[in-house]
Parts: sequence; C-alpha cells; structure tokens
Amino acid sequence: MLSIFSQAVSVSAEGFGPFPVRNFQAFQQLVLSLPGDRAAVVKPGRLDVRLELAETASIYNDNTPPINVTVKFETLRSGLFLRYGATDRLEFGLEVPVLYRYQGFGNGAITAVERATTGLAPARAALKHTDFVFNVTRNGHTIMSGGPGAMGLGDTTLMSKYQLLTEGAAMPAVSLRGAVKLPTGDQAALFGSGSPDFGLGLAVEKLVAGRWMLYGNVTGVVPTGTIAGFGLRPTLSGFAAIEYLWSENLSITTQFDYYSSPFSGTSSDVFDQGVTESVLGFSYRIVPHFLWQVYAVENLDFIRGSAADFTLSTVGTYRFESGSSRQ
Repeated sequence: MLSIFSQAVSVSAEGFGPFPVRNFQAFQQLVLSLPGDRAAVVKPGRLDVRLELAETASIYNDNTPPINVTVKFETLRSGLFLRYGATDRLEFGLEVPVLYRYQGFGNGAITAVERATTGLAPARAALKHTDFVFNVTRNGHTIMSGGPGAMGLGDTTLMSKYQLLTEGAAMPAVSLRGAVKLPTGDQAALFGSGSPDFGLGLAVEKLVAGRWMLYGNVTGVVPTGTIAGFGLRPTLSGFAAIEYLWSENLSITTQFDYYSSPFSGTSSDVFDQGVTESVLGFSYRIVPHFLWQVYAVENLDFIRGSAADFTLSTVGTYRFESGSSRQ
C-alpha cells in the first residue's frame, strides 16, 4: 500500500472521474441537483452500483423579518445509484436516497478548526449551547421544523446520458445529460419537495499532458410546485474539476462548484442566495471492479449565508460486466 505513494508510475489514459457532488444545502437539496459526472458513458452491458454516504453539517441563525431561520443539525445522506450502459453512446441511471437528520458528531471538530483559522462563525457562536434545532418561521408562524432522529426516503432521480463527441487529440468528450426527479420523499418531514423537477445539462472531459484529467458540468433545472409555501425558480449549476492520475489505481481531485438557489424573494439569505464550494479528495481502485472515493466539501462563502457548513463523503462503486462487455 505504501508503495503507491512513494512515486508516480506509468498510468493509463483514463481517469476515475469527478466526485458525485451535488448541492447538499439543507433546503436547496430538496430541488433536483444532478451529481457531478464525467462525459464518458458506461460501456454496453456494464452495470455500476454505487453507494454514497455523505455527512453534512448545517448551521444557520438568520433573523431577517419576516423570516427567522434557526438551524443546527447534521444530515446523513445515503444514496444508492445504479448506472447501466445501453449502447456505445447511451447510459441510464437511477438514484434512491435515504436521509437521516440528527445532532451529528462533527460540531467539536468544526469548532476547533474555525477557532484555529477564520474564527468561530457567528451562527456557531450563537448556538454553541444548542445540540439540535430546526425551526423556520414566517411572520411568527412555523413553516419548517423537526426533531432529531428523523429518517426517511428522499426524492428518486431518473437520469440518462448521451455521448455527443468522443475525445480526440484536440477535442474533448462531450455528453448531454437529462434527469427527472420523482416526488417519492416525505414532503411533510422535509425529505422531498412533493413535486417533480426536470434537468438538462452538458458534461465535458479531456486528458491533458498524460496525467491530468479536466472535467466540467453545467446543468439547468426547472422545478415545479412549492416548498413550505415558497415559489421556486429555475436553477443553474456548474463545476470545474482537475484530477491528477498518480498511478493506475490512485488519483487526487479538486473541484470548484456553484449552485444558484431555487428560492427567490423570501428575504432570507439562507434561502435566496446561491452556493459556492470547493472539493478535495482521492479515488483509489482497490480491486479491478471496485472504486473507493473520499471527498470533503468546504463552504467558500463567496455568496454569504447560504451554503452548508461542511460535508464529508465516502463512495464505493462496484462494476458488473456481462461477458460481451469485457475487454
């Protein structure tokens, strides 16, 4: 194991892809947010089975009449993602998430890091004696609330990807992505929006200088319905990622993500403002058909008051191949 870190060795020309990051913000995640993805499609007859565990810390203390937002909790998002190669250019995907909202375990570590770097965030300082709180009011009336230990199925997403261009010497690979979010989550418990959403976007990737993979996604989403009485507007999201291929089995990736908000005119930055975040992590192929990824998402706060505080995620992907798809 230690030998993989001693020096970079000869690598193949294919990376492992960007991390499947999406908007983990406590309220904005109720609207469709496509996970980060590469342009290359799964080969025909192959099935990827991916399980992701993402732990997100959320803390807000926003008192901007008529909205008051007092939130301090962590959410564990467990996502089962299936992806199947239908043809040389077309793949289909399905994702089913389960959400668990509780007081979490990251507060002590996050507090220590904030004190050692930028200083304790105002919201964390104000709620330092509170383990769990989830309360959103409008004009004094509660519109969102909950207690610790809530768990439920989230909204299911159907996805497809069609590769428009294959990668060449100068040309990147380009794919068209589509998605529909089905309202399978419990709307009353704030695990789903209660309405379908529709998304369309592009994914690109390009190998540069033999060891560097560049990735990019841009996605537009049209949500429907309302959330807690708030109207929703179309969103635009995008990311850029760089993956360094250390060896055939190990890579290191950094990403920069942006998500616009589906909310508008609520008077609260927690709802109205977009999210900017940075991501850092690694991908390691343990055995030929099993890929393990770990990444962390940090709020950059370029657009203040909206992003989740911190997310740590681990992802395992196992690839099943039919006899005809093996090379």
